[in-house]
Amino acid sequence: MTRTPIRRRVVLAAGLFLPVAARAALPDRPLRLVLGFPPGSGPDVAGRILAEGLRASIPAGVVVDNKPGAAGAIAAQEVARAAPADGTALLFGEVGQLAMAPSTYARLPYDPAKDFAPVGQVVAADFVFVVPPSVPANTLAEYVAWAKAARQVYTGTFGAGTPGHFGAAILAAEAGFPTEAVHFRSTGDAMTAILNGNVQGMFGTVALLAPHVRAGKLKALTVTGPARSPLLPEVPTTTELGHPSLAFDAWFGLVAPAATPAATLASLDEAVLRALSAPALRSKMEEAGFRVAPKGREAFGAHMRAETARWAEVVKKTGFRAIE
Repeated sequence: MTRTPIRRRVVLAAGLFLPVAARAALPDRPLRLVLGFPPGSGPDVAGRILAEGLRASIPAGVVVDNKPGAAGAIAAQEVARAAPADGTALLFGEVGQLAMAPSTYARLPYDPAKDFAPVGQVVAADFVFVVPPSVPANTLAEYVAWAKAARQVYTGTFGAGTPGHFGAAILAAEAGFPTEAVHFRSTGDAMTAILNGNVQGMFGTVALLAPHVRAGKLKALTVTGPARSPLLPEVPTTTELGHPSLAFDAWFGLVAPAATPAATLASLDEAVLRALSAPALRSKMEEAGFRVAPKGREAFGAHMRAETARWAEVVKKTGFRAIE
């Protein structure tokens, strides 16, 4: 008797967990996850882990297609216009593309609310506010007191119109100290600036900054997630410190072209939720610095709408001028 390799038997068994009706509604061609960021980036890492988990449920297979550029707009536009809208092209999008862009770009080549149908949220990345050792503050309260007394405070960002940019603006406005944002074009340039003390504060993802905090090169004052990060368990959340308006994250999820059949969306939603329930996949996401935060398509759609409204209000309050 011919023996099926153990790995293949496991994959086949995992696929059988999907009901027959759900499997029938899935695309019969390879599923393409389009990412608006380059290989090796945070979104790319999360997208590839998800793709690996989905392959057990998607009969025709899953491929990752990186389409970086224009802060993710190139990838979003491609999926929005994909034809046929049969669920074979999905955008692995993030908060910037799907909720912030309508307020931060004067000319956006796609409309997140009209051009996409939500499939499901996958993960979130919490932020941490860090300062260089040269800043004489070890807590957020000490930082606010120091910033109020300082003649000029510069906060670094990983780009204009990003969550970290607006997080710093919210903190300065709420605490009542003047600050000027310094926008960097690359992650490397931003990291060099904060590590050298050229800027006096920065919001960045916990996964990116935690190693520098543990090495003593930066001081972490607060994290923005709903709970303390396992990577920095000693650092309090913004809500603990009395700043609930600073509770924000960078979330990632899948959306399909708006005309995708409802049955296909439901099957994809179920496949994503099943993939995220696998302990091995969850461990890989957490090791990469992501918080597994699954939401079904209806809950994810409601979250996208709420986040779009929230960030529109934040952008308005900061007086940010939309990028052309």
